Amino acid sequence: LHLCSNYEQLNLSQHQDMEVVLEKKDAADWVYRGEGAANLVLGYSGSAPAFIGKVMRLQKAPINGSKSMNSPTALTMHERLLWKDTEDIVATSNKELACQLFVKHIMTPLLGSTHVDSGMRVPASKEFLESVEKNIICQRPASRVDAAKVDTQCDSVLLMSDHSLFPRGTQEVEPCISVEIKPKCGFLPSSKFIDEGNAIKRSITRFRMHQALKLHQGEVSEYSEYNPLDLFSGSKERIHKAIRDLFSTPQNNFRVFLNGSQIFGGLGGGADSTDFVTRGKFEDALKCVIQGGDGLRTMSFLLLVAETVHKSGVLDRLLEIQKLDNLDIDGAIHAYYDIVSEPCRVCRASGKEKMSQRYLSLHSISLDESLKIVKDFLIAATAKDCSLMISFRPRKDGNPGSPYNNLYLDSTNQFFDYKVQSFLFFRSD
Repeated sequence: LHLCSNYEQLNLSQHQDMEVVLEKKDAADWVYRGEGAANLVLGYSGSAPAFIGKVMRLQKAPINGSKSMNSPTALTMHERLLWKDTEDIVATSNKELACQLFVKHIMTPLLGSTHVDSGMRVPASKEFLESVEKNIICQRPASRVDAAKVDTQCDSVLLMSDHSLFPRGTQEVEPCISVEIKPKCGFLPSSKFIDEGNAIKRSITRFRMHQALKLHQGEVSEYSEYNPLDLFSGSKERIHKAIRDLFSTPQNNFRVFLNGSQIFGGLGGGADSTDFVTRGKFEDALKCVIQGGDGLRTMSFLLLVAETVHKSGVLDRLLEIQKLDNLDIDGAIHAYYDIVSEPCRVCRASGKEKMSQRYLSLHSISLDESLKIVKDFLIAATAKDCSLMISFRPRKDGNPGSPYNNLYLDSTNQFFDYKVQSFLFFRSD
């Protein structure tokens, strides 16, 4: 399934070896797009050919001045042991680069090169990062500003193609609408090593449990109705329900962009629920892309997204990778303690001989088997924390020469080109 055109791959590769350093004067050309717990995303608004159609990912550092979330240091001894089969990752002295290489060498072969954009690192001066910090601070959610800032100790940033847009070509430019979805974990664990005190994991999704925690901590004002099991179900009806639920309570899991500019969903802090006014504005914004009368365009758009998710099958492979975590953290933690050559705190804390016997099989395996368990756990954790960007543009007169997949939306009698991209982040914690 070709989800990213050869044009995009060529466009990025042409600049792989460009010698450029982002300086203070360049900061004004980068605008705030959004953020997560560890990274900020900026879009390019300038005219330099090398950066047109690109987005930048910046690392964040805690506001209290403690160690950076992703300190640019060499991998630890145990990290080098863990990734010993991937020479590029082990050899690098920079952890930021190791994160990119992880996506390139570990995740891309699993998901397929057409699904993943590992990007490229571009040198950036401290003055550039400080200027960006000042420029965007007013656009960031207050809760994010209070928690973290741009990590100005980094010496490079990650540059990626802006997958909320289609590449510029010689044909007439059509409007492009894109949706970013954070699917979360798509299955319930069934590991025999799950402690009885954690048995709720077997019946309540990880997403739902996080919702309860966020509600308790005041990060959200209501539960999201979204259930990841619906999105990953393979059923058209359940996938459509999942998309409708994400639209109703987008929080930080569902955003929509029109021609690269966000028109729906939270920025870095999330948006709890979609009220009547927000629905009306979104309905109006769809006029240039989705045909139909008032009140019908939003329904057609959500159906378009659901049909594409189902047809593309992109979540099937993602779910396979998530399920590499077949022992759950309750099992993987034992392998971790064996790798770092420390007494297992879980077994020691239980204080019960029966409990120790339960995990004896995990502490009796070889080092290579323990390494595989922890590697699979980290790879699965990465797949559980990814984002999907699905972009659409109306296809005029069938346009048989288009390099993209297409889908016919019966409710509007329209054909759409579409492309799907995954964004994955390294989990070393």
